[in-house]
Formats: sequence, structure tokens, C-alpha cells
Amino acid sequence: MDAPRLFGREAEERQIGALVAAARNGRGGALLILGDPGIGKSSLLGLTARAHGMRELAVTGYEAESTIPYAAIYRLLLPLRPSLSALSEIHRQALQVASGSAQGPPPDRFLVGMSVLALVAAAAQEAPLLCAVDDAHHLDAESMETLTFVARRLEAEPAALLFAGRDEPHLAERAAGVPVLRVPGLDPEAATNLLQSALPEPIDPAAAAQIATSTGGNPLALLDLASELDTRRLTESSLADEPMPVGHHLEAFYLRRVRHLTPDLQLWLLAAAADSTGNLDLIRSAAKELGLLDASGEGAELAGLVTLGRSVEFRHPLVRSSVYNGAPGPDRRRVHRALSLAAADLALVELEAWHASKATLGTDPGVADRLERVADLAGARGGFLSRASVLAQAAALTPVGDSRNARLVGAAEAAFAAGAVRVSKTLLDDVDPEAMSPGLRGRLISLRAVHALFIGDPALVHSGADMLEAAACFHGVDPSAEQAALIRAFELTLPAERLAEGVTLSELGRRLRDGAALQDGFPATVLTALGALIVLPYDEAVPLMRRAVDQLNALPPAELMSYAVVGVALTTALWDAVARRTLLDRIAAAARDAGALQVLDTTLWIMSLAELTGGTPRASGERIAQVRELRRSIGYDAEQVVNPAFLAWSGAPRPQVEAISAAGLSMGFGGVHSAGIAALAVRDLAEGHYRDGYHRLKPLIEAPFLQVTPMELADFVEAAVRAGHASAAEPHVQHLEALAAVNGSPWARAMAARSRAITTEGTDAEPLYRAAIDALERTDIDIERARSHLLYGEWLRRAKRRRDAREQLTVALELFERSSAPAFAGRARSELAITGLKAESAAAPQSFGLTTQELTIARMAASGTTNAEIGATLFISVNTVDYHLRKVFQKLSISSRRQLTERLNRQT
Repeated sequence: MDAPRLFGREAEERQIGALVAAARNGRGGALLILGDPGIGKSSLLGLTARAHGMRELAVTGYEAESTIPYAAIYRLLLPLRPSLSALSEIHRQALQVASGSAQGPPPDRFLVGMSVLALVAAAAQEAPLLCAVDDAHHLDAESMETLTFVARRLEAEPAALLFAGRDEPHLAERAAGVPVLRVPGLDPEAATNLLQSALPEPIDPAAAAQIATSTGGNPLALLDLASELDTRRLTESSLADEPMPVGHHLEAFYLRRVRHLTPDLQLWLLAAAADSTGNLDLIRSAAKELGLLDASGEGAELAGLVTLGRSVEFRHPLVRSSVYNGAPGPDRRRVHRALSLAAADLALVELEAWHASKATLGTDPGVADRLERVADLAGARGGFLSRASVLAQAAALTPVGDSRNARLVGAAEAAFAAGAVRVSKTLLDDVDPEAMSPGLRGRLISLRAVHALFIGDPALVHSGADMLEAAACFHGVDPSAEQAALIRAFELTLPAERLAEGVTLSELGRRLRDGAALQDGFPATVLTALGALIVLPYDEAVPLMRRAVDQLNALPPAELMSYAVVGVALTTALWDAVARRTLLDRIAAAARDAGALQVLDTTLWIMSLAELTGGTPRASGERIAQVRELRRSIGYDAEQVVNPAFLAWSGAPRPQVEAISAAGLSMGFGGVHSAGIAALAVRDLAEGHYRDGYHRLKPLIEAPFLQVTPMELADFVEAAVRAGHASAAEPHVQHLEALAAVNGSPWARAMAARSRAITTEGTDAEPLYRAAIDALERTDIDIERARSHLLYGEWLRRAKRRRDAREQLTVALELFERSSAPAFAGRARSELAITGLKAESAAAPQSFGLTTQELTIARMAASGTTNAEIGATLFISVNTVDYHLRKVFQKLSISSRRQLTERLNRQT
């Protein structure tokens, strides 16, 4: 028999029913139900009980567990433990460490998210799965983050995830990307009908309508009024001026009921309300500490305010809040003290400390120490948001001084590790900088320095110098921290580039080299190499940089992830495109395996930039698409992923590229600006605007910056010669030749030979063009290979060798089109037309009717990537990959990956 329907909730029921039905049929999804207390969220959530044929899991958020990492995840997924055997070892280990059932390195929060997704997908293969989460606003931060991560990734799993919670800003922010159902009050007709149905005798329709309006259509208020007052009194109340019990008034309504109970029953209810977890053993033990009779709970149940079973459940969260908020402060502290003692007896370490903090007035170093131990437990499980919250509580209970500062800095570091940068910054604002040890001051300065990078603060221009100041604080205290700070100083100088203030490059290089002598180890090797890059002649720096790159390649994946920026700087300085791509691929794979999505985000962004100087614009665009997909999966705004250099290559309007580049400049990101301007200059070359390209590049070349400027020299040489400034080009050709002679890189040799060919008159240029092409043939730097064929073809055309020119220009056009370089492809097409060969304009890349995600998956599958690897790359389950590939095969009318490869290759 179907359960009774809810009054006035037909639209909400249909939306929830559609979600559940889709999940039952293999199309997963999620929904966040938001509304005021008493509005009917839990009742709507209860509708899922009609989901016949689905396995149901349910969990409720408790305030007392809000700082226990993954507490709700543990309770929700406990029934799925038999499915753990279906997971990979890394996913199984992550869940066990996060739940506290195993020891191991703290898992990244997104690894836990992917592990839960894998567990849900595995369990749902046995029976469609329905997970219902009530009072989501009370969930611990890690559980909420994990569950919303899963919610955003449910696609081809027979699983649904429903949240219900109060419409509070922090909840909506945490659940960004999850569809929202906001539940309003009942309309007047439904509210009147609900009230009439709950009364034993009819009520005057006008009075019922007045009551319905006065309560805002709040179902709980209407039902409790009907149970509390008879028809006559309700009619009278509808004529009075007093507000109806809704919102705070409804809480006061419950409090009046509580106040009619005996003092012992009120105290027992307060103990139950203060606990919030409903742990009956804990509440009974606390009641005993308070001198209450064991039967007190039964009295509260008889009063209709709680239900006793395996746990204590209040009639409604508003009943609990009215009991707790209505009690005097001394009574609340007394109850929390009793609960803390009871939790200690039951070995509930986190609850013991939480209740002890609630029982404390002012500062208490002993309680603060207990909270810090709880924070350490949270950190060991990867619960950095919980660690930050608990350490902040501990700091509030700590007297002013170094210990309090240390806890605030520790909390800020934990918040930053969890991606809560603004929370981290707020915590640091409470630190007293006058009472700090040197090591703690170094941590404070370090954290403030990296904040600017993540929040787009123009203070980024000082971050490199600030990090050097932090390193000085660590000097003589912690050599490892000092070396780490010095490496970070280099990394934070790179995004600012020429805007960096507070330290010169030569001073930075000297500090890095001095730091290498502090202690042996890989950081010393890195510091030596970076210092050499900055201050030594190139021929002396190359062996030191190669040594560092070799040792980087030997690092295990977990350590390698910390060196993406350093590795790219060194491999780029060596013109070693193969080593750079290999290094970035390894770091990306390590980040995916570890679930370190913030590291992966940074790595993919670096890869998108690297592809524009040593790869193809198409590959750069694919990396940007992956960044967007990643950010969607973690609830960030994917539309903010904008790379002006890529936009310049892909044909975006020049004013748009210039505006975005200028915005980067205003935020301190000098590197974003220079990359955008340099890419516009390359587009100028492609379109024959040599003078414009020359003037864009000239300021960058005249103010060289480390490994960045050498990548721009060949472009500047081409622009200068074509714009009539050949004399300005010559020193830079010689510079390229010197670099190539030292590093022996095919890429560097090709750029040097091509640049020399551009400046060479007569037939002597031809062997130089051929040398450039031959050097690049053994690389996958397709865009530079195409440009070399183009320039050689143009030279041949001017030499009246049309047939030879067509051969070179045809190769160039094919490479440009395959690389998604439309401006250069247009130039190659025009040159071919001059030789008498008309090349049709390439059709816009076909999507074959596929969605963006389907096309991404199709291209990855066509390249030989397995379903598991695709899933790991796009943060979706293997089931979802398989689902999309089936759709791709159906749309393309093919049946194998071989056919898929052939079909896609025809496009490119």
C-alpha cells in the first residue's frame, strides 16, 4: 500500500520521484532539499521509502559530530563494507584511514571522494542504491565535501543521493553544483486542508485560512497547533494579534511545553539536546553524573518530545534547539561537563573534548590540550577542515602567548591544506605577531605569502621576497623548513615575473645557492640548480640543472608532486621537451592516484601553458578542458578557467586577450600578462603583422626573465627581420646558437638554425631550414615543426621553386590544422594559393553530434587510453565511461575502438 501523500507537495514529489526512478533505471543523480525548520524537508526525504527495489541508506547530521572528520560518511556507508573488496587497494586504504579503522598516510580529501564514488558504484551493481542525508547543515565538513563530490559525479550508476538541510549560506556553498530544490511554505489551500485534516472537528474556513497565512504555511506549526489547541481555541487565536508559532515563535512554543515538565525531566532533555548524536548510552551515563533517575528519559518520551530506541530522537530539531537555547548558561555548562565525563568513560575522545570545551568559561589550557590531541587525530585521518576547526577552538581556550599563536597558525595551515584559503587568512588575522618564536613567525609569513597566489591578491608581487623572509626566520632553527621556504620563494617569483618586488633575481639566486649548503639531500640539489639557473653562465648551469632533473625523475610519485613548478622551470631552461612532458605526465598521474586534485589542477594548468611552447594549441586546449572538468567536480566555477595565451592562439578577438592579460597584470600575475602578449605576437606573425609582433615582443626581450625569454627569441628574430630590424635580431640569433651548442637539445638546435636561416641571404639559408626541420622530425613539437615547414616553403616560393614550396606548405598546413592553429593554417593556405594550389578551408572540427564530455572520452579512447584511465582522468566511474562510450558508438554507428580511431582521425 502506498504511503499517504503530502499536502501541497505534488511538484516536489514529482521531482524527487523522477530522480529516484532515473536512478533505479541506471541514471544516477542528486538533489539538495533546502527550507526553513518545520517546512517538511524530512517528510519529503521520507518519500524515498517508496523507492521499491532500491537499497536504502540514511544518515542524519549531528552538531556534536561536526568536527569529527568523515563521521557521517562512516555511519552512512557502514552497511556497504562487504563491497570494499571490489575496490582498488588505494581506494580501500583511503576509506579505512579516513574512518579511523586503519593506520596510514592521511588521504587527500578528493581521494576519499573518489573512493566513496567507487564504493557506491560497486554496491549499486548489486541493487540500485538510495542515500538520504538529513540535517545536512550539521554534517562534518569532510563528509559533506565528500558526499557532494560524489553527488556531482553520479551519472551512469543506479544510485541517487538526497540531501535535506536548512537554507543556510554555508550549506549551499559546500554543495555548489548539486541541483537544489527549495521548499516554500504550503499554499493557502494546502495549508488549510492540512490543518482541517489534523483537527477532530471542523473549523471555520476563514479562521483556518487566517491561521494558514499566519504560520506561513509551515506544516509543523500547523500540525502542532492542531495537537495542542482545540478548534475553539484555534479559532480564537486566529483573531488575536499574537504571532503564530513559526520560526523562532515555534521554538518558543516548544519551550513553553518543556517548561511545564518537572526540573529533572527538563535537565534530562537538556542533556539529550546538548549531545545531539542521540547516543543513549552516553546520555544515560551523563544523566547518572547529574543525579537523574534512569526513568527520566521515559518521562520525556511520554511528554511526546522524544522517541527512545537504539538512540534518542527529538520530535523535531526545533524541539532540541528550544530545549538547548532556552536553558540558562550554567545549566548548559553543567550538562556539557557531565557529557564530557561520560564520553571519557566510553572512550569517545572527540566527544569528550568537544563537550569539555562547551563546559568551559574563559581559557583552560588543559581543555585546549585535549582539543589539540583531537585535532591531531583529525589530521591523521585527512580531516584538515575538522583539524582547523578544532585547533581554532583550542586557540580560543588558550591564554595569549606562543601556544595560542601556534594553534592559530596550525589551524590556518590545516584550512589552507583543505582549500579554505579565506578561512585560513581569517585565522591568521587573530595571531599576535608580537609574541612569536622565530620558527612560528616563519610559518606565519610563509602562509601569508602563498595566500596571495590563491586569492588573486596583488600582494603576490611581494610573495617571493616574503618567502625569503620566512626562510630567514627558519635559519638556525629548522634547516629543512628553510630549504623548503627558499624553493617556495623561487616558485612564488615565477607567476609575478617582471613585477616581482622586494628582491632582485641575483639576490634570489645567491640566497638559493647559500641555502643548498644548509644540509645534504634532494632539496639541496634543487637549490643548487635553481641558483645556477639564475646567477651562473649557461654552460656552467646546464650540468647542475641536468643533475637535478635526473634526481627528480628518480623520486617516488608522492614526493614528485611537490616539484611540478621547479621541474618545468629546469626542463624548459634545458629545452628538454621530452623530459618536461614526461615529468608533467608523471606528476599528473601521481596526483590522480593520490586524489590530490589541487595538485592536479595546478599541473594541468602548467601543461596547458607548456603545450604552447613545445607542443600544440590543441593539446593545450584539451588540458584546459580537463581543468574545467576537474573544477566542476569539486564545485568550483569552471567558467573562470581562462588562459589568454591559448585564446590568442585559438583566434579569440585581440581586445579580449589584451583585457584578460591586463587583468592578470593588475592582480600581480606578470607571467599571465607576458604569456598572453607573447602569444598575441605569435599570432601577429601568423597574420603577417610583423611590425605589431616586433613591438609586442621588444619590451619582453629587453627585460629578460629566466627560462621564459629564451622561448620567445625565435619569434622575436622572425618579427624583427620581417619588420626591417635585422640588426636587432642578430644578437639573439647568436644567443640561440650558444644555448643550442651547450644543451644539445633538438628543439634548441632547430630554433637556432631556423632563426639563422631567416637572417641569411641567398641559397645559404636552405640547409639551415632543412636542419631545423630535421631536428624537429625526432620530436613531437608539432607547432614548431609546422612553422619551420611554413617558413621554408615561403623561402622556396620566393626562390621560384613552386613545386618544392607546395610540398613544404602542404605539410605545414596539415600540421597546423591538426594542431588547431587557425591563424597559421590560414597563412599556409594563402601561400599555397600563390603557388597555384588551392587548398580548401578546413571544416570546423566535427563534434559528430557528441556532447563535450562524450567527445573528450571518445578522443581519449581513440588514443588507447583504458576506461579506468579515462575515469581517473575525468574523475568519473568506469561505469560512466562505459555508458558514454556506448552512446558514442551508437551515434557514430561503429562497434569498436579501432573504428573510433579511424573516424576521429579523418577529422584531423
